Amino acid sequence: MYQFSRAIYRELAKDIADVHATGRNGHEAVLKACEATMDRLSTDRHYFAKPARTLFNDIRPYFPMNAQARVWLVVERYIACAEEWLQRQPRHGYDANGNPLQCRATTRRGTACQREPLPRNGYCPSHQHLAETEQCEVQALAA
Repeated sequence: MYQFSRAIYRELAKDIADVHATGRNGHEAVLKACEATMDRLSTDRHYFAKPARTLFNDIRPYFPMNAQARVWLVVERYIACAEEWLQRQPRHGYDANGNPLQCRATTRRGTACQREPLPRNGYCPSHQHLAETEQCEVQALAA
């Protein structure tokens, strides 16, 4: 995921304002925001609904107004590529950072389920009913 965050930064670096109104270095802030977004995308993909919008909102203050459209297009394109790359990675029981995958559900005792999740939704076979209820809630909110 490191390659995606660095690619976003490299493509946008020439448009970053040198010092932001808060006094922070814009280059450092943009790079940290890109890396944080990619880290969250690789570890918490199911709960990260709109990573492109989140990253854009984090970095947009560091760019002049005339560069905002280009920043959005770059962020959207690279986030889409990162999501596609993550989808194509084989599931061998570990995430992109080498941590073992775990089901998103909790047991009756309140501890995290230790079983390996299915790739399509992050729940193990025992907790598939939770994924179905999530889909129903999303559809109800959309209506």
